[in-house]
Amino acid sequence: MPEDLKKLLRKKDKRILFVGIGNLLKMDDGVGPYISSNIRNTSLISALTVEVSLENYIGKINSMDPDVLVLIDCIDMKSVPGTHKLMSISKIPDMTFNTHNISLSRLSEFFKMQVYLLGIQPEKINFGENMSFIVKEEANKIINIINTF
Repeated sequence: MPEDLKKLLRKKDKRILFVGIGNLLKMDDGVGPYISSNIRNTSLISALTVEVSLENYIGKINSMDPDVLVLIDCIDMKSVPGTHKLMSISKIPDMTFNTHNISLSRLSEFFKMQVYLLGIQPEKINFGENMSFIVKEEANKIINIINTF
């Protein structure tokens, strides 16, 4: 995945908005907001933290007018905790968006830009404020990749 993310970040003519989605009180589900709150804004990269209410930010996201939208959230991919994958929303089968009850295909209808999901496999999504070690470690690697561009 780092290569997919790096390839996206190398597009110097594209403004990218990273949006952190997740519940900070459910351990690894807070990985999206953790990442987005640690991204440094530049002329081409910006971040927005929406936590669990992405639908309330549709207008704001569209008014920010990015070329590319990257939604960051934990998603059960049935893989090793901390595994992350960058996927085009148009290539993801219709399914409910993790714990947020939003269908990905339905969600993409609200945005005019190219939309990706940066999905991160959680280890635990029980109630609690601390992310698991492995998910936080991988989140920090993602933050570092984004902030070096």
